[in-house]
Amino acid sequence: MDKGIRVEADSAGWRFFVRTSFALAMIAVALGIYFLPVDLWTRGYMAMGALYLVVSSFTLAKTVRDEHESEQFINQVREAKSDKLLRDFEMKS
Repeated sequence: MDKGIRVEADSAGWRFFVRTSFALAMIAVALGIYFLPVDLWTRGYMAMGALYLVVSSFTLAKTVRDEHESEQFINQVREAKSDKLLRDFEMKS
């Protein structure tokens, strides 16, 4: 019985869609900021805000993923300990 972490890989089409969507969204925001009818400092402020939002989104996604993987690992360790206790109990019976 395999108790390793199972990782289901995303399809190539899905990875292409996600990356293309991200690139198009970044380009659209950059062009929108560039063509805003405001002063240069306002465009700079908007660009820094957009960049900060993207970076913090990556950080949040990574943190959530790491928490999920950590919980999976802890559950696997607990399950392995329970299985060992059951095997030891059955051997003694």
